[in-house]
Amino acid sequence: MTEPSRETTPEAAEPVRGENDEAVVEPAAAGPVADEATPAAVEGDAPPADTDADGDTPADVEAGSESAADGGGEGAVKAAELSEAQAELEAQRELRARIEQRKAEKEAPIEAGTKLSGKAADLLAAVRAVESGTTPGTAFFEAPEPPPRPAPAPASAPVTAVRPPAGPPTAGPAVQAAVREVLASGGAPETLAGPVATTLGEGAAQALREDPWRLLSVPGVLPEHADGFARALLGAECGPGDPRRAVALVTWLLERAALKGHTALEDSAVRSGLAKLSVPDPEEAVQQAVSEGAVLVFQEETEEGADGVEAAETAESGEEEAARPEGPDTDLDVPVLLGLDRYALAEESLADGLARLVKTVAPDVWEGPELVRAAGAHGLVLHTGGEAARSEPVALAEAARERGLRVAVAAHSENGVRRLGAQALTVAALLSGAAGPGRDEEGALALDLLVVLDAPQLDVESAAMLVESLPDGCRLVLSGDPAVLGSAGAGRVFGDLLAARVCPQIASRVPDPGPIGELVSGIGIGELNQVEAPGKEVVIVPARDAGEAVHRTVQLVADSVPRAIGVPSERTQVITVGHGGSAGTRALNAALKQRLNPGPGRFGGFDPGDRVAYVPAPGRTVTGTIVSADAEGLHVECEGEKLLVPRERVEAALRHGWALTAHQAAGMRWPAAVVVLPGDAAQGLSRAWVYTAFGRAERHLSVVHGVDQALPRAVAEGVLQDRTTRLRPLLEALLATAED
Repeated sequence: MTEPSRETTPEAAEPVRGENDEAVVEPAAAGPVADEATPAAVEGDAPPADTDADGDTPADVEAGSESAADGGGEGAVKAAELSEAQAELEAQRELRARIEQRKAEKEAPIEAGTKLSGKAADLLAAVRAVESGTTPGTAFFEAPEPPPRPAPAPASAPVTAVRPPAGPPTAGPAVQAAVREVLASGGAPETLAGPVATTLGEGAAQALREDPWRLLSVPGVLPEHADGFARALLGAECGPGDPRRAVALVTWLLERAALKGHTALEDSAVRSGLAKLSVPDPEEAVQQAVSEGAVLVFQEETEEGADGVEAAETAESGEEEAARPEGPDTDLDVPVLLGLDRYALAEESLADGLARLVKTVAPDVWEGPELVRAAGAHGLVLHTGGEAARSEPVALAEAARERGLRVAVAAHSENGVRRLGAQALTVAALLSGAAGPGRDEEGALALDLLVVLDAPQLDVESAAMLVESLPDGCRLVLSGDPAVLGSAGAGRVFGDLLAARVCPQIASRVPDPGPIGELVSGIGIGELNQVEAPGKEVVIVPARDAGEAVHRTVQLVADSVPRAIGVPSERTQVITVGHGGSAGTRALNAALKQRLNPGPGRFGGFDPGDRVAYVPAPGRTVTGTIVSADAEGLHVECEGEKLLVPRERVEAALRHGWALTAHQAAGMRWPAAVVVLPGDAAQGLSRAWVYTAFGRAERHLSVVHGVDQALPRAVAEGVLQDRTTRLRPLLEALLATAED
């Protein structure tokens, strides 16, 4: 069965799984495509699919066994030539530090429900003990009181462009050698020495000896691996109920949930996961993790939950006590959530920042279309629509510039920037300082209006850093298509904002043109319609099995689409459900390379001319072509820009890119797209997946169709699984308080 890729789970970050040991499907001889001129007309039903099964990972890369520069020297990239990834990561670290400082200004602990009993009361008592300083978790919550944020500088004040310094230095040879020794003592692969040293820092070796389960903090390490390592180090002292194991597993479960987009989990789900991992007392394990400050506990009260607590208080104060229903769940109308501090800080900082923008903007009357008028009167505006609707926020930006305002338009990817023109930049470049306006000495961007396109691709941490960077009084417009797949990182920022209804929402009435636009619009409302395609804009190519699907795909990209449609192979993108399986990205990329750019893969599995997908940071995929290779690494041309992928980053951040997953392709479009649906991919389909994949084509869409009736049923019934987040109630509480 096709292996659906996991959201935000880097393939290369799982060295102990051996996922790269897969057979490669060789392409069959080229031949005519029997049905290439058949307009799209798909009928039937199929079971719904959970989009988390797709959960494509923008950071998914295949580990190569060769050096990034065979025959080259051991040269390193000069310190002055910082990679985009280093700059972006450093900027994220600096901004996250400011977020934590901002959260430290709160004097009261996080509010939670009252009048609870059972598990909820125990969890709340544990976290309050941490907050009061009576448990070892004190240092986790304490932070120096930062000075109040000064008012933003006037528009005429000089602004200094802040460029981030070099990224954090990697652990030195001595640290890695010490870690390697500990790993060898526990029977763990020595190749983990670098990741362990980077993750745990200078004291990594000692930390591992004292708590072997800290190995779980390294991406790709599974509980069974950490258990085996701990048994080898601790011997008879090791047991399934070890408190260190319990805390590590709670954290690991929440990290795994974040890979699927959740910023928190219900405590019952965590306890269930712990039971499956043979933890003898899951409830005690959760208590231990909370008391040590490894995780946080929340209880966001909804309107119904508040009514339930009030009723319980009334019952306790009078004769109605006897009538109060019994059972462990009666106090849990509002679920108790567990979360990691990084996502808790990000969601709370994002909510605070958005509320700040709403309250500090000076309302003005702007004449023009509905979106322009809304942006003039409000600090936060949401705009929804398809590809054609992108023209509306762009027009808003132009109107604001004519008013003399400082404006920036940001998109998710370089591909999106190319479609917008020279006035746009990527969100990552804006945050890192690689492009866009400068920052003042307090780190605020010199902007009066920020327009962000592809807003559904914003994860909660990126959104928090972005909003934290905006000065008081700045207007923020988030625009995107809510029907596409969500962000690769944790959170559902755009969806939560739409659901919270705390600001104006402008729905575009501009339809996407042509047969592809008609097809995709129907999918968005759950209908897979037959469309007229006189110019072969939409073509269905049947495939009986995965092998034929690969064969047909190679034919389409190498011959049929260039010949019949006039779109060259390098401008045609293949999209499939997952990375593994007989028709996943690995198999398709191997077959396409053999046909389009055969070669020995001398440079870490790559050759000049190979089409690649580069992941400079988790959640971002950039497509490009390898130009050359030398001792420093691989030189890649991406969307007209040349960049260097250092040889030490090739294995972790680069993979062949003729074929991508739908999550990797989100926010990008190509003149032609070939969507591959082999028969074993049915469980990875959903309406959002089909909508996203089909919508990546501008002029031509070919569908290699082998799922029979699974496709229309996925469109009709495949509902995107909700992510567990806290942003919506936080926003509602903040803005409701402001109104009161």
